[in-house]
Amino acid sequence: MTRPASVLLLLIAVAVAGSAARAKDGQALNPPQAFDSITDKAERSVGLFTEAAKVLTHPRCINCHPAGDQPLQGTSDRLHEPPVQRGRGGLGATGMRCRTCHSTANFDPGRVPGAPLWRLAPSGMAWEGLTLTELCEQIKDPERNGRRTLGEILEHVSEDALVGWGWSPGADREPVPGSQEEFGDLIRVWIKTGAVCP
Repeated sequence: MTRPASVLLLLIAVAVAGSAARAKDGQALNPPQAFDSITDKAERSVGLFTEAAKVLTHPRCINCHPAGDQPLQGTSDRLHEPPVQRGRGGLGATGMRCRTCHSTANFDPGRVPGAPLWRLAPSGMAWEGLTLTELCEQIKDPERNGRRTLGEILEHVSEDALVGWGWSPGADREPVPGSQEEFGDLIRVWIKTGAVCP
């Protein structure tokens, strides 16, 4: 069945308006090329990280990198309900593992988020409450980033399905800005320009 041209035009207009609204609300990420006019390599690197930090400091990321042993929910720093603990390996406490409720995919009818290997980041990788400088330094420090090289950090943020969940959180949850590919591009060029911290 084909749709009348007027309906197709209306659908396109709605999609464009939605895209513009997301960009207006800060949901877009500037691509690395937007920083090409910054001739000082270190300043460009700082600009790239600051742009990538729109993702890193978004509640979707902070919720899984909390300062305490309880994950957060939503966009308002509220503690996870029901109350749960980080547990060994970030997988929840004995008897109340993350996988008790969370599966490998979102269950929107029950508003239960899910992704492969659902868990909290290790406590040493807590981002909640850090300044951009502190966050940047932690990401670069193998002692505090899961013993990853910068190349492994890039692979993690570009390809990990759990990280990717932030862009597809399901239900009516606000996704992190941009896309995983755009975020990965920013991190890749940030590394290429020296991985300079703000």
